Amino acid sequence: MGGVCSRKRDLLDEDDLRSTDVTAGRQGKCPSLMELCVAKVSEDIKRYTSFSMLPRDLSQQIFNELVESHCLTDGSLEAFWDCALQDIHLGEYPGVKDGWMGIVSSQGQSLLSLDISCSDVTDSGLFLLKNCSNIQSLKCNYCDEISDYGLEHISDLKKLESLNIRYCNCVTDADMEPLSGLSKVAHLNLEGCPVTSSCLDVISGLQKLKVLNLGFNNITDACLVYLKGLLQLKCLELSDTEIGSNGLSHLSGLHNLESINLSFTAVTDGGLRRLSGLTSIKSLNLDVRQITDVGLTAITSLTGLTHLDLFGARITDLGTNCFRHFKNLLSLEVCGGSITDAGVKNIKDLKSLTLLNLSQNCNLTDKTLELISGLTALVSLNVSNSRITNAGLQHLKPLKNLRSLTLESCKVTATEIKKLRLAALPNLLSVRPE
Repeated sequence: MGGVCSRKRDLLDEDDLRSTDVTAGRQGKCPSLMELCVAKVSEDIKRYTSFSMLPRDLSQQIFNELVESHCLTDGSLEAFWDCALQDIHLGEYPGVKDGWMGIVSSQGQSLLSLDISCSDVTDSGLFLLKNCSNIQSLKCNYCDEISDYGLEHISDLKKLESLNIRYCNCVTDADMEPLSGLSKVAHLNLEGCPVTSSCLDVISGLQKLKVLNLGFNNITDACLVYLKGLLQLKCLELSDTEIGSNGLSHLSGLHNLESINLSFTAVTDGGLRRLSGLTSIKSLNLDVRQITDVGLTAITSLTGLTHLDLFGARITDLGTNCFRHFKNLLSLEVCGGSITDAGVKNIKDLKSLTLLNLSQNCNLTDKTLELISGLTALVSLNVSNSRITNAGLQHLKPLKNLRSLTLESCKVTATEIKKLRLAALPNLLSVRPE
């Protein structure tokens, strides 16, 4: 069942799919016939007992509209038996429980993605997914009723490519063994699950992994040895773990790694030397108090960096000399409090920057705004808790692409910011403080 263009969401933008109200016409956009039909059916949903004879595209859009408008209920859900839906996204939707999984299961081989995050679905509910063996993406974040028995049922979904089980507190090391057979999984999110090295032993066999999130759990240096063989890994999230500098040596062979988050870990300057050979890295989060200018010097070989977060690091003006090696940076956050106008001189030539966060550096003055006035690609700028004044705002006039400006705890007034917006920055949408 279903139309030729069964995944219509790929052909229209989100606003098109969500605009199911005739008021769109009053906003200058004439609603399509499809949108009018979806809006009318959703409004009169109690009149319908089954949509199984409709083209799949239409039943999918009706389902999406009911979810979006929070009008999907036990009763209206019944109408979607055997509709061959491809996407069922019920994350954080109230009332989702095992009783709903029968309708989910009835979609059969058509179902490709399912999100039941924050639901009351249990292991018994996951058992029903055996009829949906084509599922490629499954999200069960914050599902506290799911345990090893539930994961055993997930292990039957051999086409699964993305699995998210964040903060499932019932999932432990002993429960991970069933996942070892999911050879196609490329995206695995275990953030906040109480897992350790035994879990990583299982993960080490998932050779197609490209994205792995192990943040907010008990991972230590010794655990990282199990990641050595994940040669396709591109994104690794290790924030808020017990990782230190020694563990990073196990990552030295991951030459496809493009993003790594080490925020709130025990990594020191010495550990960063172990990353110096991973020149594929484009995004690096070092929100770590132990990182200093010395550590920054150790990674100057990462010339392909596009995103660098040093929010909590102790970088001084001397360390900013390293920024000259990162000509491709799109976003930079340096908020440790030790940067002055002199350090900003090493930022002013990073012409590709779209986001710059220099908050918490209390010695920055209006001179800083003058120095960065040539960064015309900037979309977001934060210079909070500095000595910026109304007089310095004039230097922002060339930044025509600026959409977000944060100046909290600065010596500026709402009146002058408003004048700046009206006179020179028409795209400025967000200003703090107003």
